[in-house]
Amino acid sequence: MNRTAVLAYSGGLDTSCAIAWLKEDYGFEEVVAVLVDVGQEASFGPAVERGRLAGADDVLLLDRKEAFAEEQVAKALLANALYEGKYPLVSALSRPVIAEAVVHGCTGKGNDQLRFELAFKARYPGVTVIAPLRDRVRTRDEEIAYAEARGIPVEAKPESPYSVDDNLFGRAIEAGMLEDPWTAPPEDAFVLTAAAADAPAPVECVVAFEEGLPVALDCEELPLDELVGVLNEQAGAYGIGRIDMIENRAVGIKSRELYEAPAALTLIAAHRALEELVLTKGELEAKRELEPKWAKLVYDGGWFARLRNAYDAFFSATQQLVTGEVRLSLQPGAPVVTGRRSEHALYSEELASYGIGETFPHQAASGFIGITALETQLVAARDRVEVA
Repeated sequence: MNRTAVLAYSGGLDTSCAIAWLKEDYGFEEVVAVLVDVGQEASFGPAVERGRLAGADDVLLLDRKEAFAEEQVAKALLANALYEGKYPLVSALSRPVIAEAVVHGCTGKGNDQLRFELAFKARYPGVTVIAPLRDRVRTRDEEIAYAEARGIPVEAKPESPYSVDDNLFGRAIEAGMLEDPWTAPPEDAFVLTAAAADAPAPVECVVAFEEGLPVALDCEELPLDELVGVLNEQAGAYGIGRIDMIENRAVGIKSRELYEAPAALTLIAAHRALEELVLTKGELEAKRELEPKWAKLVYDGGWFARLRNAYDAFFSATQQLVTGEVRLSLQPGAPVVTGRRSEHALYSEELASYGIGETFPHQAASGFIGITALETQLVAARDRVEVA
C-alpha cells in the first residue's frame, strides 16, 4: 500500500526540510504539503515551488483567511485575549485552522506541538502524528546546511536566522540573536511596524462595534479580515503593536519572543473601552477574571476543549449590547482611547456630573455607608475589648 504523509506546510525552513525528511528518514512514498493561507504577508508562489523542490508530490494551497478571522480572531477579540497580559495569541489562534494535516514541523521545545497535536487528535481520533524535529533534534544551522545541500531555497541564513510566523493578526519573531534577552531587537526584525520615533503626527480613527465585534473603520464597513488588515497598516505606522517579552512556554521553559500586532492591540483597547461603558460592574469583574484563563487555555493548545466553548458562551452573552463607537488617537507606540459612545451605555452624565442639574441621591449615601460599615465597626469594637 502506498504510504502517504500529509504535512502542515508553512513554506519555511522547518517544514521545507520536513518534506525531504519524510521520504529519507521515514520512508514515505508520497508527501502532500498543505499550505494554508491565514493572511500571512507572503508570496505563495515561491513557497509552493520550494515545496516541490524539497520533494513534495503535491502542494495544496487553501484559502482560510475569512474563516480564521470570523472564528478564531473574532473569539479572541471578544475575550480581549492577551497571554500573560501582553501576547494576543497570533500563532496560537491560527493552529486550529491549519490543523488539516498529520505531520508538523514543530520542535520539542515549542508550544505549537501541543496546539497542532491536540487539534489533530480532536479532529481525527486515533490519528498517528509525526514530528520530525522532535524525533531528531537539529540546530537551525544544521537545517540550513541540509536545505542548501539538497537545493532547497530557504529564506533563513546563518547570518540572519530569525524564525518568523505570521498571519493576518500579526507576526511572531524568534531565534538567532533574539535568544539573548539582553540584546535589543534589531530594526530589521520588524515588518508590520515602524519605529515609534519615526511615527507621523497623531491621527484619530473611529472603530464601530456590533455585539462586541468591529464592523467598520472610520464609517467604512469592512469584513473583519479586511478591517484588521487596514488597521495593521494604519496603527503599524505609529509603532503600535510591538511586543518584546520573556514568555513562559507551555513546556516549562522561558523564551524571548518578539511580536507585531498593531490591529490586535488597537482593537482590544477599543473593545475594552466600549465594554467599560456598557457592561455592568459584575459582568466586567467576571469577564476580566475569565479573559486570562481563556488566553492561557488557547495558548496551551486547548482550542477544542469544552472549557473554551463554555468561556465563549459566557463572553457571547455579555456582548449582546456591546454596540457603539470608540474613537482612538493613534500615537507613537500606543493607541489612546479618546471617546466612546453607545445607545446602551450605563454611564449617566446627570448622575456622574458635579455641575448644575446633577441628580445623584446624596442623602442615600449615608445609609449606604452605615450598612457597609457595620462589620467594620463590630470588628473594631471586638479588637478594642480583646486588647484591653
